[in-house]
Amino acid sequence: MDEDSRYEAVRSRDGRFDGVFFFAVETTGIYCRPSCPAVTPKRHNVRFFATAAAAQRSGFRACRRCRPDAVPGSAEWNVRADAVGRAMRLIADGVVDREGVAGLAARLGYSTRQVQRQLTAEVGAGPVALARAQRAHTARVLLQTTGLPVTEVAFASGFASVRQFNDTIREVYDATPTGVRATAPRGGHARRAAPGTGIPLRLAHRGPYQAGPVFDQLAREAVPGVEEVSGEPGARTYRRTLRLPHGTALVAVAERTGAPRAGGGTHPGGWLDARLELTDPRDLATAVQRLRRLFDLDADPYAVDERLAADPRLAPLVAARPGLRSPGAVDPLEPAVRALVGVAGAADLVRHHGKALDAPSGSLTHLFPEAAALAGPEPGGPLGALATALADGTVRLDPGADRDETERALRALPGMTAAAVATLRVRALGDPDVAPPGLDAPDAWRPWRSYAAQHLYTAGEPTP
Repeated sequence: MDEDSRYEAVRSRDGRFDGVFFFAVETTGIYCRPSCPAVTPKRHNVRFFATAAAAQRSGFRACRRCRPDAVPGSAEWNVRADAVGRAMRLIADGVVDREGVAGLAARLGYSTRQVQRQLTAEVGAGPVALARAQRAHTARVLLQTTGLPVTEVAFASGFASVRQFNDTIREVYDATPTGVRATAPRGGHARRAAPGTGIPLRLAHRGPYQAGPVFDQLAREAVPGVEEVSGEPGARTYRRTLRLPHGTALVAVAERTGAPRAGGGTHPGGWLDARLELTDPRDLATAVQRLRRLFDLDADPYAVDERLAADPRLAPLVAARPGLRSPGAVDPLEPAVRALVGVAGAADLVRHHGKALDAPSGSLTHLFPEAAALAGPEPGGPLGALATALADGTVRLDPGADRDETERALRALPGMTAAAVATLRVRALGDPDVAPPGLDAPDAWRPWRSYAAQHLYTAGEPTP
């Protein structure tokens, strides 16, 4: 989009572009999402940015009406396989906070200077600024949804000091941390959690969202002890355990999608209600990003549906299920194990090698086993070979992994089938353009062949 097209999206308050770009108003010093309900500013006062971090870096503050930091992520970063796309996914997963810019650069195979230059040129901000914007958003969520003391929120959000935390919150939100907490809507978007009940969140998505097929698939694939889906169709709840960098979590996501308020722009999307019980609040941002990948919440359904609906075979399927998503994974080892030994085999491995929770929650009793724990049980088989490769770093399935290099490494493992490799590209690496081996997938479906296969699978059509 050129800047005139972006301005037209702002004039029409088009929520389809929330998260795709941000606009700032020079006369007010505020930046917003395109669907902001405020009076449209004059064109000559508007500047456009690829990320919220870039707007903050230029001295603009977040709008208090449209909350531009709470929009769905840009689908571009999830689709792109280049270094910038991989870097954005790693930053969202909290790598900069845990390992620093040097750790990010090492994962990408570049120098820190190259990473800084590429990100600044592409998105208008470097890795430190991008991570800082994410920390500010995490801090706002914790301030408005929990009763944690402000000092604890500062360190839980990833800030190195209370002073740095206070300065950032004032700069980004034009308010003190106490002032941000006081602005939490009563009964609205940010609901204060009761003690011991976890953090309530709304996981935003753009456009239509077919929750039913996603929950159907999660129910079929649920590994006992780690996952469960309960309730009647249309009102189900998906619950699971999570292993995170600083601790563990119990998460619950409701099937029913929330609808935006009237006047929020055209096609603004909605949200899934979630609740997170974390042993360490520092894991909030990472847990949210992993749930977003699992439920494919940062996809652009408009681009996907427009391309696939042009195909006669897929057109009726797209019309029946607009906004169908392609689920990912919170732990890349899980789809690998299911692909190689099935759900029953995965459940057996969980019982024997998964870490038991200190306090079980209903049927949730274990964390899914780590790769190192599975490297020994089947040393001569494909699962043992994959677990060993993941444990020693020969194969990487994190958000920043190079998809083509990873596929070559996977194919080199003994017993690894083409179907299992395709599954991992879709579920673990989030590749939107994978066709299962044996499926007649024309080039007209590119770059969304993963979604085309999902339509066929959901519709019950024969697929390899």
